[in-house]
Amino acid sequence: MASSLLLAASIFLSLGGVAAFILLFALDFNVYWLILSPVILALYQMPAVFVYWLWKRKKRPLVHEKPSDNGPPIAEEPRR
Repeated sequence: MASSLLLAASIFLSLGGVAAFILLFALDFNVYWLILSPVILALYQMPAVFVYWLWKRKKRPLVHEKPSDNGPPIAEEPRR
């Protein structure tokens, strides 16, 4: 349940960041805003990316360790 709330929150924050960018810069848009727009849009998307990262970390399965004959145990990626 909490996992799906994190995903929904990241989608909401992403759409909110795009909407805020459009509302703030569409009225006074010029060549300077055109040059800076990728950086500004990336800043507005940072909260959405952070919440998505939290969701991804929560959904990731645990890494299983497998003993190796040649040394310490190594981490193995789960098979899909």
